Amino acid sequence: MNNPSEAIDQGRRGFMRSAAGVATVTLAPGVLLHTLANAASPGPTAGEPRAVQVTDQVRYGMLIDTTKCAEGCTACVSACDRENGLDLQTMPEGADPALWDRQEARWIRKVKVQDNLTGKVTNLPLMCQHCEHPPCVDVCPTGASFKRADGIVMVDRHLCIGCRYCMMACPYKARSFIHTNVEVKLTLAPRGKGCVESCNLCVHRRDNGQASTACADACAAAGHGAILFGDLKDPASPLSQALAKLPSRQLRENLALNTGVRYAGV
Repeated sequence: MNNPSEAIDQGRRGFMRSAAGVATVTLAPGVLLHTLANAASPGPTAGEPRAVQVTDQVRYGMLIDTTKCAEGCTACVSACDRENGLDLQTMPEGADPALWDRQEARWIRKVKVQDNLTGKVTNLPLMCQHCEHPPCVDVCPTGASFKRADGIVMVDRHLCIGCRYCMMACPYKARSFIHTNVEVKLTLAPRGKGCVESCNLCVHRRDNGQASTACADACAAAGHGAILFGDLKDPASPLSQALAKLPSRQLRENLALNTGVRYAGV
């Protein structure tokens, strides 16, 4: 008869071998834990997203062609809301509707801008511009606002104290403050009262090796194709090739922030 203690020991060894084979673990959106695998990992099955390492070899960004952005279309806004659970927001009982309209979180919104020289008015989607030199990061007293190696600007909700300095520093008014309790939220986009939040270029998709963002996919599905997402550092990427062909500009170029989001037709 086999020794029971020996059988238990063998089971423990098997468990440890399995645990040692885990190479990448997603702790939270934008935070990956990488360990050295001591055993071969079978990897993801066909069609399953693959976790990727955050690196400065890429810089994610967008080109928004305002000539293709349709008047009255809010497909990108709705898609962002669904992707990040913002559509689950409900106005608190007894709240002033006008006040709630100003306080409701929005990571992307449609705005109109006017050229002071020509008077031309342009409709465009506006979100966090993912600056190379983000003012929100500079003023944050706790380090909650940070920029990843791949250029994505984010907020660590565990460090955010709700001071809102970043909101005052952002020249694009791209950040929202959560004023009320969040009763329902998505696991991939944790949200909580007293924190600041903003567009993170669908960071959960980036960390799982997916190629696009919710807003870009929705715009394409609506037949407009005004939003192009990709790698600004890769000269062969569709984004870089489009930027080379199409005249574009940054919003508030005078601030020299080197934004990751560029606009054509403005």
